[in-house]
Amino acid sequence: MEENGKVALVTGAARGIGLATARAFMELGWRVVLLDIDSETLAAAEVPAGALRLVCDVAEPEQVAAAFAQISEHFGRLDALVNNAGIADFMPIEETDFATWSRILAVNLTGPFLCTQAATPLMQKNGGGAVVNIASISGLRASTLRTAYGTSKAGVIQLTKQQAAELGNQGIRVNAVAPGPVDTAMAKKVHGPEIRVDYHNSIPLNRYGTETEIAEAILFLCSDKASYVNGQVLAVDGGFESTGIGLTTLRE
Repeated sequence: MEENGKVALVTGAARGIGLATARAFMELGWRVVLLDIDSETLAAAEVPAGALRLVCDVAEPEQVAAAFAQISEHFGRLDALVNNAGIADFMPIEETDFATWSRILAVNLTGPFLCTQAATPLMQKNGGGAVVNIASISGLRASTLRTAYGTSKAGVIQLTKQQAAELGNQGIRVNAVAPGPVDTAMAKKVHGPEIRVDYHNSIPLNRYGTETEIAEAILFLCSDKASYVNGQVLAVDGGFESTGIGLTTLRE
């Protein structure tokens, strides 16, 4: 590993895609800030020495401002921001109460707005940077039980385009990654055998993605290799979104 001097902030970094992304940055020599609301899990996250760990609720403006003040004081720069923090609560539309709706929108949509807004002046100090918002296939196509979650992720996609349009001339590129089904600990817990079969039948690659595969896409969009990519949504989903309904009989 060779130190490159660049700094990346990953929100929702205590586990899953966020933790895999933080580790991938560090393997490339980036200095990394891991931010999460779960202090215990964040403290236990296994990453190389030198990472800055910050406890923060991305939906709270005061906490976001305090976190970025610490980043500025500690590193003095920010080159990449990955807005990964998110929550999900799947339920029928008639059972989605206002508190659930409000919290999902606050974390999943307001969080990336606040963090990117706070990151902008810090990125401008060194001529720009890259932002990757983590959306979802649920923001591109509707499905059952996802009224709040899907709407929040659709909002993230539009927010990405707005941010890209306004920040591009400041040297800040903004893109989104829309993961399909990923084999996270949460998915393993809530996706029973029947659900997994349903997903496999609708995904041309016939499998779930891995946290590392999502992280690799994020790192590409943050890298100089994506220097002319701005305002785009990259679906990392094995072909799930582009194909629609799988035809199991024809596959077999």
